[in-house]
Amino acid sequence: MKVSVLVPGVLRSAVGGASRLDVDVADPATLGAVLDSLAERYPALDRKLRDERATLRRYVNIYVDGEECRRLDGPATAVTPGAEIQIIPSVAGG
Repeated sequence: MKVSVLVPGVLRSAVGGASRLDVDVADPATLGAVLDSLAERYPALDRKLRDERATLRRYVNIYVDGEECRRLDGPATAVTPGAEIQIIPSVAGG
């Protein structure tokens, strides 16, 4: 099954400049499976999204079809065919 991952400008250098990535994963799929697939193709992106234990970094928000994954099941969030996953890094400043 295919899902789309929207990559923000600040992370595009880790994926060759792409703003959207189409990812094939086995059905049924989870957000974690999508991230694992991305990690194989783009290890630099994975280091920005997850720590060495594959836990989502706290300053990165990931939405599955408009719902923040931490309010759902985190990496265990179910992903349906055609789902849109959006990565939004936190912005801080002073």
